[in-house]
Amino acid sequence: MLKSNKLCEHFSPEYGNAETINTAFSVVVPVYNEEASVADTLDRLQEILKSAGCKYEIIVVNDGSTDRSGEILRSRRDIRLFVHNSNRGYGAALKTGIRHAKYPLIVITDADGTYPNERIPQLVAIASEADMVVGARIGANVCYSNFRKIPKWFLIQFAQWVTRCRIPDLNSGLRVFRKDIAYQFINILPDTFSFTTTITIAMLTNNYVVHYEPIDYRARVGKSKIKPIRDTLRFIQIILRTGVYFAPLRVFLPVAGIFFAGFLITLFQDIFIRENLTERTLILLVTSTQIGMFALLADMIDKRSSK
Repeated sequence: MLKSNKLCEHFSPEYGNAETINTAFSVVVPVYNEEASVADTLDRLQEILKSAGCKYEIIVVNDGSTDRSGEILRSRRDIRLFVHNSNRGYGAALKTGIRHAKYPLIVITDADGTYPNERIPQLVAIASEADMVVGARIGANVCYSNFRKIPKWFLIQFAQWVTRCRIPDLNSGLRVFRKDIAYQFINILPDTFSFTTTITIAMLTNNYVVHYEPIDYRARVGKSKIKPIRDTLRFIQIILRTGVYFAPLRVFLPVAGIFFAGFLITLFQDIFIRENLTERTLILLVTSTQIGMFALLADMIDKRSSK
């Protein structure tokens, strides 16, 4: 997999200018049972982009909705509509939209009215200086559940350890990225809500420039599709998998270090207390060595496949 020579970009509130937008872009909006908000969201999106003089298209993917969302979308002539016959997941809907996008720049946003879509022209303008621009939900007005903040804090800490980059918002659903870069990772991007988490880690560990722009975040219209416990466990799985894929040393060497520390402790006990070398000590030594060698081998394979 090809890697850019660019380094990861940390948050800076003063970055870019939205005065002129010369790049055409495709806006991908996944929809699943959003009858209460999807029409207003699309109307507002069209108004914003037309008034900004953007060259764009809006791709809506109806991901197996069972409410009136499909009826509402079929009545519109100002969008490109794609339909999943069954609910395949948030990430699957985004991938369908990305595959059918005709412009080189992709914008993703939600249909539930939570994201400030009026910021899209500015984010697109900033994208001329970055490989991905993330609308980070750290603005002055963020309506976000405190219950969801707790597991996300731990996930972000682990993701920052894997990527060695500061991540103000790991899984924001308002972001801009290049289609060709997304295609490099399309086979590992999940069909679930973990799509945004995975593409963030994938781009940071491959040294692409990721810029975080502070945005507000409104209370959603309708019921959230997020299931906190299930999706938190899924996020952990995705971060581990992506970390193993792109940064194996960061994942496996600490584990090898724990086993080696256990080996040193039991070796000390064997020498000064038991006065005999035990099987436990040998097993810990072999285990730490094997994990360490596996980490080095995985890192070598990753580096060779990156050329």
